[in-house]
Amino acid sequence: VQLQAYGGGLVQAGGSLRLSCAASGRTFSSSVMGWFRQAPGKDHEFVAAITWSGSSTYYGDSVKGRFTISRDNAKNTMYLQMNSLKPEDTAVYYCAADPNSPDYYRAEYDYWGQGTLVTVSS
Repeated sequence: VQLQAYGGGLVQAGGSLRLSCAASGRTFSSSVMGWFRQAPGKDHEFVAAITWSGSSTYYGDSVKGRFTISRDNAKNTMYLQMNSLKPEDTAVYYCAADPNSPDYYRAEYDYWGQGTLVTVSS
């Protein structure tokens, strides 16, 4: 079972990037999935989560209104559209699946991707 995050890169402040998380080894179509990030010297931070159907989404306060999480269960893939990027969004972004509680912000997730680096220049 593997989650692979990709799509990171270098972008100027105000720009956009779209991250993808491709799942393999099993289907995650019935799983809650999420994005987290970790900036140098900072704690792991919840970014967003999405329910299996995509009908409910959850965002961290720092990205609300700028980032959009979505998924395509037919492709076993989740996305994170990041707009109006700021230098403080610079971090390694990780995708995750199967939280152990409905508190998606603070739950332990069973599956993790390897991370993709997003760098936002000022």
